[in-house]
Amino acid sequence: MKAKKIGVIGAGQMGHGIALVAAKAGFDVILRDIKDEYVKKGLSKIERFLDKSIEKGKATVEEKKTILSHIKGTTKLEDLKDVDLVIEAIFENIEVKKVLFKDLDKICKKETYFASNTSTIPITDLASVTGRPEHFIGMHFMNPVPIMKLIEVIRGLKTSDETAALIKEFAEKMGKIPVEVNDGPGFVSNRVLIPMINEA
Repeated sequence: MKAKKIGVIGAGQMGHGIALVAAKAGFDVILRDIKDEYVKKGLSKIERFLDKSIEKGKATVEEKKTILSHIKGTTKLEDLKDVDLVIEAIFENIEVKKVLFKDLDKICKKETYFASNTSTIPITDLASVTGRPEHFIGMHFMNPVPIMKLIEVIRGLKTSDETAALIKEFAEKMGKIPVEVNDGPGFVSNRVLIPMINEA
């Protein structure tokens, strides 16, 4: 199965960036947050980024229109019921994320893949609350998302090879470099960064 329609949950710093790079790659994106003001803020940040790209000669007005036409904002979780892939990019709270994925598991079609942008929470723990741990994976984007090329692809204990392959292909279509890492505290980038920060 190929991912064509993407749901991004969380319109903040990471979420709006993920929505932008996915839409730029031609995917249809539903950007969801809990309040309309958060959704609007995320969409306006995407628009501002594209305006700056036009000023720098890195994008055209036509390209901006096309990218924005691929993104729809919503506050309703139910609007994600038919997406092929959900990427969660909310704040780092395991209990809140677990509740969210439990709800998504009930709402989304059984073929939908789930990904979390977490940088610290074990993927296996999040996958365990769903009925589809084989379709669950970590996708840790680097900040700022439109600029940074690296994406950590984190397998949970039950993540299937098919899921990992699909997510890597999706990352590459967005012009990213996927690096597969094992599930564990902090994954690769944080294991490297945190000791450096501590030593600084």
